[in-house]
Amino acid sequence: MAKYKFTAVSSDGATISGVEDALTASMARRALIDRELAPIEVLEKKNILKLEITKKKVSRRELMHFSRQMAVFMRAGIPVLEALEVMTEELGNKVFSRVFAEMADSLRSGETFAGAATLHPEAFPPYYLGILRSAELTGNLDIVLDQLADYLDRDIEARRKVSGALMYPGIVFCFAILAVVIITGWVLPRFKTFFSSLHAKLPLPTRMLLAIANFVTSDWYVLAVVAAAIILMVVLGTVTNRGRAIRDRTFLKVPVLGDLIRTAILERFCRILYSMVTTGVPLPEALQVTSEATTNTVYRSGLSVARSEMMRGEGLAGPLSATGLFPPAARHMLLVGESTGTMDNQLESAAIYFDRELDYKLKRFTALFEPAVITVVGLIVGFVAIALISAMYGIYRQVHV
Repeated sequence: MAKYKFTAVSSDGATISGVEDALTASMARRALIDRELAPIEVLEKKNILKLEITKKKVSRRELMHFSRQMAVFMRAGIPVLEALEVMTEELGNKVFSRVFAEMADSLRSGETFAGAATLHPEAFPPYYLGILRSAELTGNLDIVLDQLADYLDRDIEARRKVSGALMYPGIVFCFAILAVVIITGWVLPRFKTFFSSLHAKLPLPTRMLLAIANFVTSDWYVLAVVAAAIILMVVLGTVTNRGRAIRDRTFLKVPVLGDLIRTAILERFCRILYSMVTTGVPLPEALQVTSEATTNTVYRSGLSVARSEMMRGEGLAGPLSATGLFPPAARHMLLVGESTGTMDNQLESAAIYFDRELDYKLKRFTALFEPAVITVVGLIVGFVAIALISAMYGIYRQVHV
Protein backbone atom coordinates (compact mmCIF):
# COMPACT_ATOMS: atom_id res chain seq x y z
CA MET A 1 0.00 0.00 0.00
CA ALA A 2 1.00 3.61 -0.58
CA LYS A 3 0.97 6.36 2.02
CA TYR A 4 -1.10 9.52 1.45
CA LYS A 5 -0.72 12.78 3.35
CA PHE A 6 -4.09 14.36 3.94
CA THR A 7 -5.68 17.50 5.27
CA ALA A 8 -9.30 17.12 6.36
CA VAL A 9 -11.98 18.78 8.45
CA SER A 10 -13.56 16.86 11.32
CA SER A 11 -17.24 16.97 12.31
CA ASP A 12 -16.52 19.65 14.95
CA GLY A 13 -14.82 21.92 12.37
CA ALA A 14 -11.23 21.23 13.38
CA THR A 15 -8.56 20.86 10.67
CA ILE A 16 -6.70 17.56 10.89
CA SER A 17 -3.56 16.45 9.07
CA GLY A 18 -2.09 12.98 8.93
CA VAL A 19 -1.13 9.98 6.82
CA GLU A 20 -3.53 7.36 5.45
CA ASP A 21 -2.51 3.95 4.03
CA ALA A 22 -4.38 3.07 0.83
CA LEU A 23 -3.86 1.67 -2.65
CA THR A 24 -5.07 4.81 -4.44
CA ALA A 25 -5.93 8.42 -3.61
CA SER A 26 -9.63 7.71 -4.13
CA MET A 27 -9.53 4.88 -1.63
CA ALA A 28 -7.74 7.15 0.84
CA ARG A 29 -10.52 9.75 0.42
CA ARG A 30 -13.21 7.12 1.00
CA ALA A 31 -11.43 5.92 4.13
CA LEU A 32 -11.39 9.48 5.48
CA ILE A 33 -15.09 9.92 4.73
CA ASP A 34 -15.84 6.66 6.56
CA ARG A 35 -14.10 8.21 9.58
CA GLU A 36 -16.43 11.24 9.30
CA LEU A 37 -13.67 13.48 7.97
CA ALA A 38 -14.12 15.81 5.00
CA PRO A 39 -10.93 15.58 2.91
CA ILE A 40 -9.48 18.86 1.65
CA GLU A 41 -6.25 17.59 0.15
CA VAL A 42 -4.92 14.05 -0.37
CA LEU A 43 -1.41 13.67 -1.82
CA GLU A 44 0.77 10.59 -2.16
CA LYS A 45 3.73 10.61 0.19
CA LYS A 46 6.83 10.03 -1.95
CA ASN A 47 9.77 8.01 -0.73
CA ILE A 48 12.98 8.42 -2.76
CA LEU A 49 14.33 5.13 -1.38
CA LYS A 50 11.36 3.20 -2.79
CA LEU A 51 11.00 2.30 -6.45
CA GLU A 52 7.75 3.14 -8.14
CA ILE A 53 5.71 -0.01 -7.75
CA THR A 54 3.68 0.42 -10.92
CA LYS A 55 6.83 0.27 -13.02
CA LYS A 56 7.07 -3.46 -12.22
CA LYS A 57 5.54 -5.89 -14.66
CA VAL A 58 2.74 -8.30 -13.91
CA SER A 59 3.62 -11.91 -14.69
CA ARG A 60 1.81 -13.88 -17.38
CA ARG A 61 0.61 -16.41 -14.82
CA GLU A 62 -1.09 -13.70 -12.72
CA LEU A 63 -2.67 -12.19 -15.83
CA MET A 64 -3.95 -15.63 -16.82
CA HIS A 65 -5.58 -16.15 -13.39
CA PHE A 66 -7.11 -12.66 -13.56
CA SER A 67 -8.62 -13.38 -17.00
CA ARG A 68 -10.07 -16.69 -15.85
CA GLN A 69 -11.54 -15.27 -12.64
CA MET A 70 -12.99 -12.20 -14.33
CA ALA A 71 -14.70 -14.42 -16.92
CA VAL A 72 -16.28 -16.45 -14.09
CA PHE A 73 -17.51 -13.27 -12.35
CA MET A 74 -19.06 -11.97 -15.58
CA ARG A 75 -20.86 -15.23 -16.37
CA ALA A 76 -22.26 -15.18 -12.82
CA GLY A 77 -23.73 -11.72 -13.50
CA ILE A 78 -21.49 -9.89 -11.03
CA PRO A 79 -20.74 -6.28 -12.14
CA VAL A 80 -17.18 -5.60 -13.28
CA LEU A 81 -16.64 -2.95 -10.61
CA GLU A 82 -17.71 -5.30 -7.82
CA ALA A 83 -15.54 -8.09 -9.25
CA LEU A 84 -12.49 -5.81 -9.28
CA GLU A 85 -13.11 -4.76 -5.68
CA VAL A 86 -13.36 -8.40 -4.56
CA MET A 87 -10.12 -9.33 -6.36
CA THR A 88 -8.36 -6.26 -4.96
CA GLU A 89 -9.12 -7.38 -1.40
CA GLU A 90 -8.02 -11.00 -1.96
CA LEU A 91 -5.00 -10.53 -4.22
CA GLY A 92 -1.56 -10.83 -2.65
CA ASN A 93 0.36 -9.19 -5.52
CA LYS A 94 0.89 -5.51 -4.67
CA VAL A 95 1.33 -4.41 -8.29
CA PHE A 96 -1.89 -6.05 -9.47
CA SER A 97 -3.79 -4.88 -6.38
CA ARG A 98 -2.93 -1.29 -7.18
CA VAL A 99 -3.85 -1.79 -10.83
CA PHE A 100 -7.26 -3.18 -9.83
CA ALA A 101 -7.90 -0.31 -7.44
CA GLU A 102 -7.03 2.31 -10.07
CA MET A 103 -9.13 0.50 -12.68
CA ALA A 104 -12.07 0.59 -10.25
CA ASP A 105 -11.59 4.35 -9.86
CA SER A 106 -11.59 4.73 -13.67
CA LEU A 107 -14.81 2.70 -13.96
CA ARG A 108 -16.51 4.88 -11.33
CA SER A 109 -15.61 7.94 -13.39
CA GLY A 110 -17.35 6.47 -16.44
CA GLU A 111 -14.47 4.73 -18.21
CA THR A 112 -15.02 1.38 -19.99
CA PHE A 113 -13.32 -1.82 -18.83
CA ALA A 114 -10.93 -1.86 -21.80
CA GLY A 115 -10.30 1.88 -21.39
CA ALA A 116 -9.42 1.41 -17.73
CA ALA A 117 -7.07 -1.45 -18.61
CA THR A 118 -5.35 0.65 -21.30
CA LEU A 119 -4.06 3.00 -18.58
CA HIS A 120 -1.92 0.14 -17.17
CA PRO A 121 0.55 -1.18 -19.77
CA GLU A 122 2.60 -2.70 -16.93
CA ALA A 123 -0.19 -5.27 -16.47
CA PHE A 124 -1.82 -5.65 -19.89
CA PRO A 125 0.21 -6.19 -23.11
CA PRO A 126 -0.89 -4.48 -26.37
CA TYR A 127 -2.49 -7.57 -27.95
CA TYR A 128 -4.51 -8.16 -24.77
CA LEU A 129 -5.87 -4.61 -24.86
CA GLY A 130 -6.71 -4.85 -28.56
CA ILE A 131 -8.75 -8.00 -27.98
CA LEU A 132 -10.51 -6.43 -24.98
CA ARG A 133 -11.56 -3.37 -26.99
CA SER A 134 -13.06 -5.57 -29.69
CA ALA A 135 -14.77 -7.83 -27.17
CA GLU A 136 -16.52 -4.88 -25.52
CA LEU A 137 -18.01 -3.90 -28.87
CA THR A 138 -19.29 -7.41 -29.58
CA GLY A 139 -20.59 -7.99 -26.04
CA ASN A 140 -18.87 -11.36 -25.49
CA LEU A 141 -16.27 -10.23 -22.96
CA ASP A 142 -16.55 -13.35 -20.77
CA ILE A 143 -15.86 -15.69 -23.72
CA VAL A 144 -12.93 -13.57 -24.87
CA LEU A 145 -11.41 -13.49 -21.38
CA ASP A 146 -11.54 -17.29 -21.32
CA GLN A 147 -9.80 -17.37 -24.71
CA LEU A 148 -7.12 -14.98 -23.46
CA ALA A 149 -6.60 -17.17 -20.40
CA ASP A 150 -6.20 -20.21 -22.67
CA TYR A 151 -3.67 -18.37 -24.84
CA LEU A 152 -1.66 -17.22 -21.82
CA ASP A 153 -1.71 -20.77 -20.45
CA ARG A 154 -0.29 -22.12 -23.72
CA ASP A 155 2.29 -19.31 -23.83
CA ILE A 156 3.42 -20.12 -20.27
CA GLU A 157 3.69 -23.79 -21.16
CA ALA A 158 5.77 -23.02 -24.27
CA ARG A 159 8.15 -20.85 -22.25
CA ARG A 160 8.36 -23.54 -19.58
CA LYS A 161 9.40 -26.05 -22.24
CA VAL A 162 12.16 -23.73 -23.47
CA SER A 163 13.52 -22.96 -20.00
CA GLY A 164 13.26 -26.62 -18.96
CA ALA A 165 15.12 -27.79 -22.06
CA LEU A 166 17.95 -25.29 -21.52
CA MET A 167 18.29 -25.70 -17.76
CA TYR A 168 20.46 -28.84 -17.63
CA PRO A 169 22.88 -27.82 -20.43
CA GLY A 170 23.12 -24.35 -18.88
CA ILE A 171 24.04 -25.77 -15.48
CA VAL A 172 26.66 -28.05 -17.01
CA PHE A 173 28.13 -25.15 -19.00
CA CYS A 174 28.34 -22.94 -15.90
CA PHE A 175 30.11 -25.66 -13.93
CA ALA A 176 32.52 -26.17 -16.83
CA ILE A 177 33.46 -22.48 -16.79
CA LEU A 178 33.84 -22.60 -13.01
CA ALA A 179 36.10 -25.66 -13.28
CA VAL A 180 38.31 -23.97 -15.90
CA VAL A 181 38.64 -20.84 -13.76
CA ILE A 182 39.62 -22.83 -10.66
CA ILE A 183 42.12 -25.00 -12.53
CA THR A 184 43.86 -22.16 -14.40
CA GLY A 185 43.72 -19.58 -11.62
CA TRP A 186 44.40 -21.64 -8.49
CA VAL A 187 45.54 -25.23 -9.18
CA LEU A 188 48.01 -24.79 -12.03
CA PRO A 189 50.07 -21.93 -10.46
CA ARG A 190 50.91 -24.30 -7.57
CA PHE A 191 52.00 -27.02 -10.00
CA LYS A 192 54.12 -24.46 -11.82
CA THR A 193 56.05 -23.71 -8.61
CA PHE A 194 56.46 -27.42 -7.98
CA PHE A 195 57.76 -28.16 -11.48
CA SER A 196 60.13 -25.18 -11.41
CA SER A 197 61.72 -26.39 -8.17
CA LEU A 198 62.64 -29.70 -9.83
CA HIS A 199 64.28 -28.09 -12.89
CA ALA A 200 62.85 -30.88 -15.01
CA LYS A 201 62.14 -30.83 -18.73
CA LEU A 202 58.36 -30.83 -19.13
CA PRO A 203 56.41 -32.38 -22.02
CA LEU A 204 54.60 -30.17 -24.55
CA PRO A 205 51.05 -30.58 -23.11
CA THR A 206 52.31 -29.52 -19.69
CA ARG A 207 54.13 -26.50 -21.09
CA MET A 208 50.99 -25.47 -22.98
CA LEU A 209 48.91 -25.82 -19.83
CA LEU A 210 51.34 -23.78 -17.76
CA ALA A 211 51.47 -21.08 -20.45
CA ILE A 212 47.68 -20.80 -20.27
CA ALA A 213 47.82 -20.58 -16.48
CA ASN A 214 50.58 -17.96 -16.66
CA PHE A 215 48.51 -15.89 -19.09
CA VAL A 216 45.46 -16.04 -16.83
CA THR A 217 47.38 -15.05 -13.70
CA SER A 218 49.81 -12.53 -15.21
CA ASP A 219 47.80 -10.99 -18.05
CA TRP A 220 44.40 -11.08 -16.37
CA TYR A 221 43.72 -7.51 -17.44
CA VAL A 222 43.46 -8.71 -21.07
CA LEU A 223 40.71 -11.11 -20.02
CA ALA A 224 39.05 -8.30 -18.06
CA VAL A 225 39.04 -6.11 -21.18
CA VAL A 226 37.58 -8.95 -23.25
CA ALA A 227 34.90 -9.59 -20.61
CA ALA A 228 34.06 -5.88 -20.46
CA ALA A 229 33.78 -5.78 -24.27
CA ILE A 230 31.43 -8.76 -24.24
CA ILE A 231 29.29 -7.16 -21.52
CA LEU A 232 29.21 -3.91 -23.49
CA MET A 233 28.10 -5.78 -26.63
CA VAL A 234 25.34 -7.52 -24.67
CA VAL A 235 24.15 -4.20 -23.21
CA LEU A 236 24.19 -2.50 -26.63
CA GLY A 237 22.36 -5.48 -28.09
CA THR A 238 19.65 -5.06 -25.46
CA VAL A 239 19.32 -1.27 -25.13
CA THR A 240 19.92 0.26 -28.58
CA ASN A 241 17.72 -0.31 -31.63
CA ARG A 242 20.67 -0.99 -33.92
CA GLY A 243 22.18 -3.38 -31.38
CA ARG A 244 18.92 -5.31 -31.07
CA ALA A 245 18.64 -5.56 -34.86
CA ILE A 246 22.20 -6.93 -35.18
CA ARG A 247 21.63 -9.34 -32.28
CA ASP A 248 18.35 -10.68 -33.69
CA ARG A 249 19.75 -11.12 -37.20
CA THR A 250 22.77 -12.94 -35.80
CA PHE A 251 20.71 -15.31 -33.67
CA LEU A 252 18.46 -16.20 -36.61
CA LYS A 253 21.54 -17.23 -38.64
CA VAL A 254 22.94 -19.57 -35.97
CA PRO A 255 22.40 -23.23 -37.02
CA VAL A 256 19.73 -25.11 -35.03
CA LEU A 257 19.26 -22.20 -32.58
CA GLY A 258 18.04 -19.87 -35.32
CA ASP A 259 15.51 -22.45 -36.50
CA LEU A 260 14.29 -22.86 -32.91
CA ILE A 261 13.87 -19.09 -32.43
CA ARG A 262 12.06 -18.75 -35.77
CA THR A 263 9.59 -21.51 -34.86
CA ALA A 264 8.87 -19.96 -31.45
CA ILE A 265 8.19 -16.55 -33.06
CA LEU A 266 5.86 -18.06 -35.67
CA GLU A 267 3.92 -20.02 -33.04
CA ARG A 268 3.39 -16.86 -31.00
CA PHE A 269 2.46 -14.85 -34.10
CA CYS A 270 -0.19 -17.36 -35.18
CA ARG A 271 -1.61 -17.68 -31.66
CA ILE A 272 -2.01 -13.93 -31.13
CA LEU A 273 -3.35 -13.24 -34.62
CA TYR A 274 -5.82 -16.13 -34.29
CA SER A 275 -7.04 -14.86 -30.90
CA MET A 276 -7.60 -11.36 -32.30
CA VAL A 277 -9.26 -12.44 -35.56
CA THR A 278 -11.71 -14.78 -33.80
CA THR A 279 -12.82 -11.98 -31.46
CA GLY A 280 -13.65 -9.69 -34.36
CA VAL A 281 -10.60 -7.40 -34.37
CA PRO A 282 -10.12 -5.95 -37.90
CA LEU A 283 -7.21 -7.66 -39.67
CA PRO A 284 -5.09 -4.48 -40.17
CA GLU A 285 -5.33 -3.62 -36.47
CA ALA A 286 -4.76 -7.25 -35.49
CA LEU A 287 -1.62 -7.44 -37.64
CA GLN A 288 -0.30 -4.18 -36.21
CA VAL A 289 -0.81 -5.31 -32.61
CA THR A 290 0.71 -8.72 -33.41
CA SER A 291 3.80 -7.14 -34.97
CA GLU A 292 4.23 -4.86 -31.94
CA ALA A 293 3.99 -7.90 -29.64
CA THR A 294 6.83 -9.60 -31.54
CA THR A 295 10.11 -9.10 -29.68
CA ASN A 296 12.35 -9.98 -32.63
CA THR A 297 13.20 -6.81 -34.60
CA VAL A 298 13.66 -8.70 -37.89
CA TYR A 299 10.13 -10.09 -37.77
CA ARG A 300 8.68 -6.84 -36.45
CA SER A 301 10.13 -4.92 -39.39
CA GLY A 302 8.95 -7.55 -41.89
CA LEU A 303 5.41 -7.61 -40.46
CA SER A 304 5.24 -3.80 -40.60
CA VAL A 305 6.13 -3.89 -44.31
CA ALA A 306 3.57 -6.65 -44.92
CA ARG A 307 0.87 -4.61 -43.17
CA SER A 308 1.66 -1.55 -45.31
CA GLU A 309 1.31 -3.66 -48.48
CA MET A 310 -1.91 -5.20 -47.15
CA MET A 311 -3.36 -1.71 -46.60
CA ARG A 312 -2.67 -1.02 -50.31
CA GLY A 313 -5.01 -3.90 -51.20
CA GLU A 314 -2.49 -6.69 -51.82
CA GLY A 315 -4.04 -9.13 -49.33
CA LEU A 316 -2.28 -10.81 -46.41
CA ALA A 317 -0.76 -14.08 -47.63
CA GLY A 318 1.19 -12.47 -50.48
CA PRO A 319 2.92 -9.72 -48.45
CA LEU A 320 3.73 -12.15 -45.62
CA SER A 321 5.27 -14.59 -48.13
CA ALA A 322 7.29 -11.77 -49.70
CA THR A 323 9.04 -11.08 -46.39
CA GLY A 324 10.82 -14.44 -46.62
CA LEU A 325 10.26 -14.95 -42.90
CA PHE A 326 7.56 -17.63 -43.22
CA PRO A 327 8.22 -21.26 -44.21
CA PRO A 328 6.27 -22.92 -47.08
CA ALA A 329 3.82 -24.64 -44.68
CA ALA A 330 2.76 -21.33 -43.11
CA ARG A 331 2.52 -19.58 -46.49
CA HIS A 332 0.28 -22.35 -47.82
CA MET A 333 -2.03 -22.25 -44.79
CA LEU A 334 -2.39 -18.47 -44.99
CA LEU A 335 -3.05 -18.60 -48.74
CA VAL A 336 -5.77 -21.24 -48.28
CA GLY A 337 -7.33 -19.26 -45.42
CA GLU A 338 -7.39 -16.07 -47.47
CA SER A 339 -8.80 -17.80 -50.56
CA THR A 340 -11.54 -19.72 -48.73
CA GLY A 341 -12.42 -17.14 -46.06
CA THR A 342 -11.30 -19.47 -43.26
CA MET A 343 -8.36 -17.43 -42.02
CA ASP A 344 -9.21 -18.06 -38.36
CA ASN A 345 -9.24 -21.84 -38.85
CA GLN A 346 -5.99 -21.78 -40.79
CA LEU A 347 -4.30 -19.61 -38.17
CA GLU A 348 -5.39 -22.03 -35.46
CA SER A 349 -4.04 -24.96 -37.49
CA ALA A 350 -0.78 -23.09 -38.07
CA ALA A 351 -0.44 -22.34 -34.34
CA ILE A 352 -0.98 -26.02 -33.47
CA TYR A 353 1.52 -27.06 -36.17
CA PHE A 354 4.22 -24.68 -34.97
CA ASP A 355 3.59 -25.66 -31.35
CA ARG A 356 4.37 -29.29 -32.23
CA GLU A 357 7.35 -28.23 -34.32
CA LEU A 358 8.65 -26.16 -31.39
CA ASP A 359 8.40 -29.14 -29.06
CA TYR A 360 10.26 -31.35 -31.54
CA LYS A 361 12.99 -28.79 -32.23
CA LEU A 362 13.47 -28.16 -28.52
CA LYS A 363 14.14 -31.84 -28.00
CA ARG A 364 16.52 -31.88 -30.97
CA PHE A 365 18.35 -28.79 -29.73
CA THR A 366 18.73 -30.33 -26.28
CA ALA A 367 19.92 -33.61 -27.82
CA LEU A 368 22.64 -31.72 -29.71
CA PHE A 369 23.58 -29.17 -27.04
CA GLU A 370 24.02 -31.53 -24.09
CA PRO A 371 26.60 -33.84 -25.80
CA ALA A 372 28.43 -30.79 -27.16
CA VAL A 373 28.81 -29.27 -23.70
CA ILE A 374 29.78 -32.58 -22.12
CA THR A 375 32.32 -33.19 -24.93
CA VAL A 376 33.94 -29.79 -24.44
CA VAL A 377 34.13 -30.32 -20.67
CA GLY A 378 35.58 -33.79 -21.22
CA LEU A 379 38.25 -32.48 -23.60
CA ILE A 380 39.28 -29.77 -21.13
CA VAL A 381 39.48 -32.15 -18.18
CA GLY A 382 41.22 -34.79 -20.32
CA PHE A 383 43.81 -32.30 -21.55
CA VAL A 384 44.54 -31.15 -17.99
CA ALA A 385 44.82 -34.74 -16.78
CA ILE A 386 47.15 -35.75 -19.63
CA ALA A 387 49.33 -32.67 -19.09
CA LEU A 388 49.74 -33.30 -15.36
CA ILE A 389 50.16 -37.07 -15.55
CA SER A 390 52.70 -36.87 -18.40
CA ALA A 391 54.67 -34.28 -16.39
CA MET A 392 54.67 -36.48 -13.28
CA TYR A 393 55.73 -39.51 -15.31
CA GLY A 394 58.49 -37.52 -17.08
CA ILE A 395 59.83 -36.18 -13.77
CA TYR A 396 59.76 -39.69 -12.28
CA ARG A 397 61.79 -41.07 -15.18
CA GLN A 398 64.32 -38.21 -15.00
CA VAL A 399 64.80 -38.67 -11.27
CA HIS A 400 65.40 -42.45 -11.59
CA VAL A 401 67.73 -42.25 -14.59
